[in-house]
Amino acid sequence: MKRKGFITAAGVLLLFAMMLPASLLAQDESRFGADSATCVEKLSLYREFYKQWKGSGYQNTAINDAFGPWKWVFNNCPRAMESVYTDGNKMVEFKIKKAKDDAVKEGLIDTLMLTYDNRIKYFPNHYKTGKPQEGYILGRKGGDLYKYRPSDMKGVYNTLKKSIELEGNKSKVDVLIYYFRNVIRMAEAGEIDNAEIVDTYDQLSGIIDYNLKKYAGNAKKLAQYETAKNNIELTFEPYATCEDLVGIYQKKFDESPDDVELLGKITKQLDKTGCTDTELFFAATEKLHKLDPTPQSAYLMARMLLKKEDYNTAADYLIESVDLFEDDEKKADAEYLLAQVYFSQKNYPEARKHARAALKLRPTDGNPLILIGDMYAASASKCGSNDLEKSAGFWAAVDKYTQAKNIDASIADMANKRIATYKKHFPKTETIFFHGKKTGDSYEIGCWINETTKVRASDE
Repeated sequence: MKRKGFITAAGVLLLFAMMLPASLLAQDESRFGADSATCVEKLSLYREFYKQWKGSGYQNTAINDAFGPWKWVFNNCPRAMESVYTDGNKMVEFKIKKAKDDAVKEGLIDTLMLTYDNRIKYFPNHYKTGKPQEGYILGRKGGDLYKYRPSDMKGVYNTLKKSIELEGNKSKVDVLIYYFRNVIRMAEAGEIDNAEIVDTYDQLSGIIDYNLKKYAGNAKKLAQYETAKNNIELTFEPYATCEDLVGIYQKKFDESPDDVELLGKITKQLDKTGCTDTELFFAATEKLHKLDPTPQSAYLMARMLLKKEDYNTAADYLIESVDLFEDDEKKADAEYLLAQVYFSQKNYPEARKHARAALKLRPTDGNPLILIGDMYAASASKCGSNDLEKSAGFWAAVDKYTQAKNIDASIADMANKRIATYKKHFPKTETIFFHGKKTGDSYEIGCWINETTKVRASDE
């Protein structure tokens, strides 16, 4: 009954199209083709059966009635509606999964790819937003090509590469994952250089990191990009050893030692993967800073010099990077590292100054407070003339550890271990009493520490 009633409706549409003035039919030819009346009829037929198929959860046989008229519309009036292509994707993909004959399946895959190509050709801009959508459509196409014709590695590579170039930070999660997997396959097949694995990893990590920040308050989106990050990092792991990275980049460095862009990639990737002890990192960092001095290259020079225990020169480079960095995160990194340099030289006042500067730039990072606590603990015995005064620094140290874990849960374990260690250095109750104090009293610590704390006993 449904079908009979629908054909009557389709007949009405066809009659309506035939009654249109010739001038209007001519104007509509660009959309409905030369045979606009038949196009309207076929479009109505396929859409009705498609809705029935969709309404069944894509389970019933209405797709068989929809597919014929859909193909006619697809071939004869490709500008009719953009949904011709989105509906077509769904139907063709369904038939691909059901196909048992390889030749039939390959033909359907060709048709699927053509739905994407024609959508780009006839609907380059989204029908609602009016914004370009080639990059998005290519991402869908490349993903399906990866799933249904994985042997076409070059096709997948070129399609997804262009999609990501066009979409940039808007690239979809599945596009990033499929592209990286395909790059790995291409490299393993000898189709591209292994260095491209590293470059692609760096490119995609940048896109993912951007979206992790963008969707920090959106649990669903955040989970998607975190999954992508874990997936890509796991795939990259076999290629992320220092030996492999040096093997990839050493030859390029030897061939082009003055290529600033290459030097930037080498230093960034080796630093990111913890390969800063390698000779290549030292050579590339030094060369980069000489050719193109920047706050980042100064920071890397300092990191390199710290490995060589050249603390004074490292401090000079860190001061330079702090002065030049505009990004607060990077400036905080440099300030914190500078605090560590001065701490290693037992220049505690200067170390605390830079630790406080790092904390001000990054108020939720507990590490600078841990470092200040370590300074107080290290100098406690030198800040006083009696047992009570020499214990006071440990009170101040524990204050800092407590404050650190209160603002930064990620370092709570570290802070708690230090608290347990240094509480043992608190004075005993009788020592406190002997010096005319009692637990809970406010206490002013002199020396360089110059903090107000509270009296506590180790045996409380």
